[in-house]
Amino acid sequence: MRVLSFAFLFFNLFAPAILASPLLTSRSISSSLYDDLVRYTQYSSAAYQLLCPSPLGNTLVQSFSVGPTQGFIARDDTRQEIVVSFRGSFNLADVATDINIFLVPLVSPGLTETFNVHSGFLAAYNDVAEVVLTTVKAQLAEFPTYAVVVTGHSLGGALAALGASALKTAFPTASLKLYTFGQPRTGDANFVAFVESTIGVENIFRAVHTFDGVPTILPRALGYEHHSTEYWQFKDPDLFTSAASTVTQCVGEEDPSCSDSIPSTGINLAHVFYFGQVMAVNPTLCL
Repeated sequence: MRVLSFAFLFFNLFAPAILASPLLTSRSISSSLYDDLVRYTQYSSAAYQLLCPSPLGNTLVQSFSVGPTQGFIARDDTRQEIVVSFRGSFNLADVATDINIFLVPLVSPGLTETFNVHSGFLAAYNDVAEVVLTTVKAQLAEFPTYAVVVTGHSLGGALAALGASALKTAFPTASLKLYTFGQPRTGDANFVAFVESTIGVENIFRAVHTFDGVPTILPRALGYEHHSTEYWQFKDPDLFTSAASTVTQCVGEEDPSCSDSIPSTGINLAHVFYFGQVMAVNPTLCL
């Protein structure tokens, strides 16, 4: 048992250096983009807190908790942003959402499309779709020049992709960006095309940390595909440190030289750490 435990720990800590680095080509990111990835990682982590009265020191507009789906909508008046953050898997109800893996047609407030998405993710998003759409609509009416950012980690990343697509469809003139962290594949190839054409690949940032197994846990053999654009944090100086030089911008939806090059191991240590943040355990993000 100790041998197996040591082997697991060794793989979790050192596999990025062993497996990832040799496969990369040079597609570096800017320091400003890296700073944005860190910022929205923090918003995604803050969504795990039971109470978040001031996300990253900003105004809490609305928190939501319906069924298994939780998160918040915040407003940053300095950056002039409305931020929608969805919580990732946290309890048994979320696990039930995750394992409901059948692909079903996307039917959601404001969306009735001829493509398929994960049935559990869709049901979880639909629980809060009306409050998200209504709240963002009111905020944009009051602050029409503000941008919208939608973010989430793990399950929250899948909900963010659904929510961002619905929001951009409802408010096509609004500036909107999508940032996800450890997002599992969420729908089929037609859904991917819809997300990319609706939001724009230049506005989509799908981050994967080293050998995080969640992004590839839903196999392509079942009809699942990832949308662009992956940003792979391919190595860590240590688990609590990251830098722009450790992140590469990948090509297309399923770049074989990025995280798709590493076999999925499901939920692992890499899924818990993103851009120096330990997801879900920092209440100071809400003060």
